[in-house]
Amino acid sequence: MADDYGIVCVVMPAAGFADQTRICVAGFLRSLSVGMTGVLLAIYLSSAGWSVQRTGLLVTVGLAGAALATLLTSLLADRAGRRRTLVTLALLTALGAAALAATRWPTLLLVVAFLGMVNGLGRDRGPAYALEQALLPETTTPERRTFALAWYGLTLDAGLALGSLLAGAPFLLRTRWGWSSDSAYQAAWLFSAALSLGSAVLSASLSSRVEVANRGARGGVRLGRLSLEIAPESKRRIAKLAALTGMDSLGGGFLTSALVSYWFFRRFGIGEEWLGLLFFGARVANAASHLVAAWLARRIGLLNTMVFTHIPSSLFLIAVAFAPSAAWATALFLAREALVEMDVPTRQSYILAVVRPEERAFASGMTTLTRNVAYAVAPAGAGLAMSGLALASPLFLGAGTKIVYDLLLYFSFRRIRPPEEMTHG
Repeated sequence: MADDYGIVCVVMPAAGFADQTRICVAGFLRSLSVGMTGVLLAIYLSSAGWSVQRTGLLVTVGLAGAALATLLTSLLADRAGRRRTLVTLALLTALGAAALAATRWPTLLLVVAFLGMVNGLGRDRGPAYALEQALLPETTTPERRTFALAWYGLTLDAGLALGSLLAGAPFLLRTRWGWSSDSAYQAAWLFSAALSLGSAVLSASLSSRVEVANRGARGGVRLGRLSLEIAPESKRRIAKLAALTGMDSLGGGFLTSALVSYWFFRRFGIGEEWLGLLFFGARVANAASHLVAAWLARRIGLLNTMVFTHIPSSLFLIAVAFAPSAAWATALFLAREALVEMDVPTRQSYILAVVRPEERAFASGMTTLTRNVAYAVAPAGAGLAMSGLALASPLFLGAGTKIVYDLLLYFSFRRIRPPEEMTHG
């Protein structure tokens, strides 16, 4: 069996590989829909006569629905069945897209946006994402877990990028084939619903190996009548990891693409045509770094990879603020982007490795939930800092917060190693 992870030649049982492929393809289809929705939603609602305030309310309601669904998924997925939960989430998402095609009645759309978890942010970080991460370790061995998560992250990134391109379909339908604006948008939303249905079919076809029987443990987590048995040690680890990853996401919230783009525009006068190329390059660097991170983690460990690549990425970001020219700022920013996502598959792998298999859905859900809440809080503060303190404030605030996170993470968890690292020395 090959042990060279620089070239991803992974030999695994046929059933595990098939499940892993289905999970990645289901996530890819969902990300296509999310990428398209993120670009089209506000434009579509504006064409339907909605105000910016009402559109913002719908986005907030959709995110609230996703947050609640993430919490419930974390508590109930193992009891209700992981496959069944994924199918239910995909069907609800399809309902949300279909409602956008079928009606413009504000009250109904707001209700369905909540139930259907309509995603107006263009980032696939909802309950299905959290649960799929928990399933992937069941499809492979501990040594290959990080690579499985890296390929999964790369697949979702590709879906989001291609979904953004698909958002141009209504324009083509109107200008090339003479469709009306309403019909073109309806076709886009129905296609989005079909993508979610395809994801549901793939989730339903997963084998029983992705299900983990709850073996029971002392201690538990309760929400009203809902309960989940979690070992006391795992509860402490999950709580600490959720708080720390929330801190990391708070730092990331200061560094949204919109605010960083605005900084480049104001600092160097770079226009949209060049900013688009800059961020395309950044996304390519992000995607490639997932596999590099998995290769590096095999050699120096998951926690070391997370921290020792993340701190330099923050230092590069601080250096961007002092760059004397657009060329230097671009080079430093792309260097930062080549490192900043290397903690994503390694962090996911580490979180899932230091808890028991039946606790993975809860651990993944809680850390995803805290990240999304923290990410939503920071941009408003970043905007105020840019206008009240300094234009480069988000760069310093974001980088500083992330460095503190990295140091806290390292000193809190440096003695807690995943099983495969204890096995290999």
